[in-house]
Amino acid sequence: MLLSTTLVIFSTLNLSAGNWPSWRGDNAGSGITPETDLPLEWDQKKNVIWRIDLPDRGNSTPVIWKDRIFINQAVEDDDFRGVMCFNKKNGSLLWKKGVTYTRKEKTHPSNPYCSASPATDGERVIISYGSAGIYCYDLDGKELWKRDFGPISHTWGNAASPVIYGDLCIYYHGPDKANGLLTALDKKTGKTVWEFKEPEWKPIKRTDGFKGRDEGGVIGSWSTPIIVPGKSGDQLVMSFPMQVKAFDPKSGKKLWTSDGLNPLVYTSPMFGNNTVVAMGGYYGNTVTVKTSGEGDVTQTERIWHKVRDQGGIGTGVIKGDQIYFQDSSGQLYCAELQSGKVLWKQKLPGKARTWGSLLLSGDQIYTLSQSGETVIFKTNTKSYEQIAHNQIDEKTNSSIAVSDGQLFIRTWKGLWCIGK
Repeated sequence: MLLSTTLVIFSTLNLSAGNWPSWRGDNAGSGITPETDLPLEWDQKKNVIWRIDLPDRGNSTPVIWKDRIFINQAVEDDDFRGVMCFNKKNGSLLWKKGVTYTRKEKTHPSNPYCSASPATDGERVIISYGSAGIYCYDLDGKELWKRDFGPISHTWGNAASPVIYGDLCIYYHGPDKANGLLTALDKKTGKTVWEFKEPEWKPIKRTDGFKGRDEGGVIGSWSTPIIVPGKSGDQLVMSFPMQVKAFDPKSGKKLWTSDGLNPLVYTSPMFGNNTVVAMGGYYGNTVTVKTSGEGDVTQTERIWHKVRDQGGIGTGVIKGDQIYFQDSSGQLYCAELQSGKVLWKQKLPGKARTWGSLLLSGDQIYTLSQSGETVIFKTNTKSYEQIAHNQIDEKTNSSIAVSDGQLFIRTWKGLWCIGK
């Protein structure tokens, strides 16, 4: 009970006053909002406060600080990679900053450039432009610092978002065989505090069956690291190919490692009841680990391990002793946190395919599909209980952001504000 209460306090400290300062809301990556009086019904007109056009497609989720909304935005024909700041009240554009990057770069057809989400602490907003660098601006768009870590070379591009923790910005520059690294930067200057250079992962045998290959194939992580409380202080947890690792976020010291993931990792780790849940994508493996160990904890602190599990691209949520998650086809699961036993599963209505991550509000979970459909259902250990099914009919690979009783949805065509 104490650990659960600590996590709730830890996760919602920076979500006061209507703020949604990072991808999934807090630096614990929980996907949990303390707000509970959120809209349940909308369509293309009903309960739409405003909608604005965006200049190009994009997968970045909005982040919000008081009256300002920030999203990453690429304009492919112009080789532009940037950030846009909007007025939360009416959607008007306040400022737009960015860079021109003309070097050819590979990515997945459904993963446009600038897919990472920004992070803000109310004084600055930090943006990953992938190969074009990481930039820091004040809230009026003045550039404060920038760093260039070199190109990210991967056939499916990148998507990991920066995380602000105290005086640090935690940033995963990857996936990339040569230049992949996890680093902590001074958020005021951009100077490197510590870094962990990602090894070149070489799986002996694939467990996800991707393209039927036992060796080689596509390898990489698109995970955003999370900060969680541990036995001796905060821990930075990151899902890499084949392994989930924990570091001291202030020093970069490696705390523990557990084997068992597969070579493809899309989701970020989840945390609840002193337990980390790391899921691989594409019928990947699931690893659950207690955060109380040191060194290689594969045999000592790993609670359960599933090979070829049902994890997808979006990240799930934990409530109490249950995990709620979905695969990319729209199949929803409720499972026991401490055993992995599936309590129920349900195919979501509509087209249902999704890259988005779940949002938890009280006892209600919101899930956004690629077709612009949002299904709302209750947290329930017995069976699936649907509350609502809403449609805005625009493609999206983003997740829902929350601020002051309103929902913010970024699609490939526009930015929506949904409210009562």
